[in-house]
Amino acid sequence: MSTTNAPIVTESAYLTLHYRLADADGNDIVTTFGSTPATLMLGQGQLAPALEQRLLGLEEGTHTTFELGPEEGFGPRNPELIQTVSKKMLDENSELDADYQVGDLVDFAAPGGGRFAGVLRELRADSAVFDFNHPLAGQALKFEVQLISVL
Repeated sequence: MSTTNAPIVTESAYLTLHYRLADADGNDIVTTFGSTPATLMLGQGQLAPALEQRLLGLEEGTHTTFELGPEEGFGPRNPELIQTVSKKMLDENSELDADYQVGDLVDFAAPGGGRFAGVLRELRADSAVFDFNHPLAGQALKFEVQLISVL
């Protein structure tokens, strides 16, 4: 039993916190440390479910870091998301006269009006190979959190 009577994080808690998501080498992907803390309500999809699960039961004032495996972060890499796109489709769905280079992130119009992006892996005479996996798929991550307030 806690002796501090500090509020703890529940599934519908309203939180003010600093957080940092970094790759396994410690390079920041996103961080609020050094700027304005984030304010969010759990269960609203503002944080990935795996991250919310790590916060449950923590006391206000906690400052800790979690190691997340690829399955908890952005999932494993899916080889089926490496696709060949025709030059015609690339031209129809991207910027006119764009000079794409291998490694570029290219935005496409999706059927139904959405958008999706892929990293150009190979440029061929009549087609291009894109990787539509999330850039962080298959990677271990570090999730650091400092709980400022829990309501």
